[in-house]
Amino acid sequence: MGTRVVVLGSGIAGHTAASFLRKWLPKEHEVFVVSPKPDYNWIPSNIWVGVGLLRADQVLFALPPVYERFGIEYRQAKAVAIHPEGAEELPGAFVEIEYTSPERQGQHERVRYDFLINATGPKLAFEATPGLGPGKHTVSVCTADHAVETSKQLDERVARMRKGERQRFVVGVGHGTSTCQGAAFEYIVNLEFELRARGVREMADVTYLTNEFELGDFGMGGLHLRQGGYVTPSKIFTESLFAERGIDWVTRSHVAKIEAGRIFTETLAGEEREVAFDMAMLLPPFRGAALKAFDRRGQDITSRLFAPSGFMKVDADYTPRPYEAWRAADWPRTYQTEFKNVFAAGIAFAPPHPVSVPRQSPKGTNITPSPPRTGMPSATIAKAVARSIVDMIHGAEAPTQTASMSEMGAACVASAGANALTGTAASITVFPIVPDFEKFPAYGRDLNQTFGEIGLAGHWIKILLHHLFLHKARLRPFWSLIPE
Repeated sequence: MGTRVVVLGSGIAGHTAASFLRKWLPKEHEVFVVSPKPDYNWIPSNIWVGVGLLRADQVLFALPPVYERFGIEYRQAKAVAIHPEGAEELPGAFVEIEYTSPERQGQHERVRYDFLINATGPKLAFEATPGLGPGKHTVSVCTADHAVETSKQLDERVARMRKGERQRFVVGVGHGTSTCQGAAFEYIVNLEFELRARGVREMADVTYLTNEFELGDFGMGGLHLRQGGYVTPSKIFTESLFAERGIDWVTRSHVAKIEAGRIFTETLAGEEREVAFDMAMLLPPFRGAALKAFDRRGQDITSRLFAPSGFMKVDADYTPRPYEAWRAADWPRTYQTEFKNVFAAGIAFAPPHPVSVPRQSPKGTNITPSPPRTGMPSATIAKAVARSIVDMIHGAEAPTQTASMSEMGAACVASAGANALTGTAASITVFPIVPDFEKFPAYGRDLNQTFGEIGLAGHWIKILLHHLFLHKARLRPFWSLIPE
């Protein structure tokens, strides 16, 4: 009898893991994906949907036909509970799922597994801030549907400006612990570019609102870039880019609540302020997928498998200690949990600590960006986890692959205006993602592998990557040769 590997989630991490598992495992072994949505969304390109340059169907495709063609079992459902020890009436580990497909909506099923990968990604915690999110007072680009609505609101604001009405745009994060500053950064520079392209820039006030202590923190504690023979802090890199485009910024802020046209913030200094807006695109904080865990007797063991944030505990060092005592070595390497056949990949794993210096306001409000784990790191981790599981199925006693974010580099190409002749993109590489001051005492990173620049060539690369990664995700010929 073959082995069954169950993957929870079909985003960048889950889809990557499932694809490589199926490629590497003989057919007698089963790869089984559980995901609540039937579509794959190439999320980085939601930015372009949100400014009206792409349609939703250009960043989405249906997963079931791809999985059927490739021999992957698929259920449109959400995982609700993990039983790593099985149950008294049902020996063997299983995960309880609840169907989200129209024909089986709400039905529950127990899915047996030999290995489990939790790649459920983030829960978009809009509820953390009153008034935040689609259907309330702000918009988002977190999903393709959100981005479509954002584009519609932008069209409405442009129409008002063409009638002579000045408009105020605020872009950033909607909570003191939000991550994804990179997505907010990318959206605001694309928004500003698009306002110029539509001939209404002079009628717009554009402001960036962030929980970062300084611009360019990006949840990574900032970085230093080798650029033109000089070492430039990301603070200067980002401030210069914003200043050139007439974008204002507000840092060190937690969004406490949002009402129509008004954002109420608390600053690190303890001040309460208001930011007025006509359109606001603010990203939410992330939480885990609210999975439960139970032992063989049905006792709740959720706190053993999951951090209070809902993200899964893996082979990291979660020992509480002062920020100054944290080390790069605290970060996980194999993403295996205390249960040897359960792993977490991508955003689903719990970071051991923030990378940015944790800070609180006098009221005790945490105003600290959370560590980013999206995109290239998610895919790299997922591929390593998949390889380890394949090797363990073939006899290895422990994970064989590592993918620590403190030993891993990443490349990011952030669009700063989409046009084949006048567009630009900021191209940044960083190594390692989590700084290691023991290896690199001066800056925490290797400056020979950490650099950035902005220009038209980066925009062409961004377009190329959009098509390449959708080709890869569709598992088309030679997909596995395209790097993560």
